[in-house]
Amino acid sequence: MQVQLLDVKAQYNENNLRDEVMPLIDEICSNQAFVGGKKIEDFEAAIAEYSGCKYACGVSSGSDALIISLMVEGIGAGDEVITTPFTFFATVGAIWRVGAKPVFVDIDPEDFNINPELIESKITPNTKAIMPVHLYGQMAKMDKIMAIAKKHNLIVIEDAAQAIGSEYLNKRAGSYGDYGCFSFYPSKNLGAFGDAGIVTTNDEEKYERLKMFRNHGADPKTRYTHKFVGGNFRLDALQAAILHVKLKYLDKWSAARQSNAVEYKQLFAASKIGGKVRLPITTEGITRHIYNQFCILVEDGKRDALQAALGRAGIGSAVYYPLSLHLQECFADLGHKEGDFPISEKMSRKILALPIYPEATSEQRKCVVSEIEKFLIG
Repeated sequence: MQVQLLDVKAQYNENNLRDEVMPLIDEICSNQAFVGGKKIEDFEAAIAEYSGCKYACGVSSGSDALIISLMVEGIGAGDEVITTPFTFFATVGAIWRVGAKPVFVDIDPEDFNINPELIESKITPNTKAIMPVHLYGQMAKMDKIMAIAKKHNLIVIEDAAQAIGSEYLNKRAGSYGDYGCFSFYPSKNLGAFGDAGIVTTNDEEKYERLKMFRNHGADPKTRYTHKFVGGNFRLDALQAAILHVKLKYLDKWSAARQSNAVEYKQLFAASKIGGKVRLPITTEGITRHIYNQFCILVEDGKRDALQAALGRAGIGSAVYYPLSLHLQECFADLGHKEGDFPISEKMSRKILALPIYPEATSEQRKCVVSEIEKFLIG
C-alpha cells in the first residue's frame, strides 16, 4: 500500500477548497490588488484572535518572521540569543543572519524542546533574547522560560512555525512571548500556496514597528521616509486570502491529526514491537498537541534501515532532523564538537516521522505499523 508522508492534494480536493479559493484568486487578479489591503488585514485579525493575541503582522515566510522580530528588537552584532540545536535550520539561521550569536541549550528528551533547567547557566551580559521552539506541534515549557526571561530582562521570541493552535497551560502558541513566529509553508498544518508567515504580539508598539520593518522600515504616514532599515517582508494578498479560507478548517484538521495519533498509539500497543520504539510523549502542562509531526524513536542503529524498508514498502517517512545545528559546517566558527549537546545528538540518530496528515486513512496507519513490526520483529 502506498502511504505518503504528506498529501497536500488530498486536503485540497477532499475539502473542496477549490470552490472557495479560486473565486478569491480571480477577485484579487481582477482588482490587481496584490500588495497590502483588506485581505491581509482580515487575515491578520483572524490569526490574532485564533492565537489569543492582540495583534498579528503578516510577513513573507516563517523564516522572515524570526528575522524581523530580531531586527525590531535591534538584536545584532555582539548580542547573544539562546535557543536549541534540535530544530529546523531557519531558527538558528535567523539569529546568524542578523549578526548575533546563537547560544545553544540541549533539549528535554521527552518533548524534544529546549530544556528550561539548562537556560540560566548560558545567560551572559550579552544575552538579549531566548528563542524557544515548539517542535512537532507541542509547546515548550513557556511558564518556566518566561520566568527566566523576566528575571533577566530578556526578550522571548517563540518559534511556533510547527505549532499553530497548540496550547500549554491553556494558552496558545505565540501568546506567551514578546513575539510569536509562525510559518505557513505548504507542509504546515495551516499551509499557504507557497511561502507565507506571521508574527503575533501583545505589545502595540512592537506591532507598529513590525509593520514598518516589513516594508523597508518606511513610515506609513510619510511616503518615502524611513525611520529604520527594514526589509521586504510583506505578506502577499493572495496568500492571506487563501490562508483565511483554510483557517476555518484548521481545528477540524488538528482534531483529525490528534485522532490519528491516538490510533497509532493503540496500534503500536497491540503490536509485538514493545520497547523497540518510543512513541511521542505529551508532557505535563500540554493542553493541546496539534501533531505537526508524529515522531517515534527507533532503537540505536536501526532507524536508517527501518526508513529504507518503509520506503521499499511504499511508505513515506522523514528524519527531522538528522544533524544537530551545532554540528553544521556553516556554524563551525561557534567552536562546537560532537558530544557538546548529547541529548540533541542522540535524538538525531533515533527520530523518525510517520504519516499523520488529516486525510490519511486507518488502513494506511495499520499498514505503517505492520511494516514497522515486520522489520523490527520479523
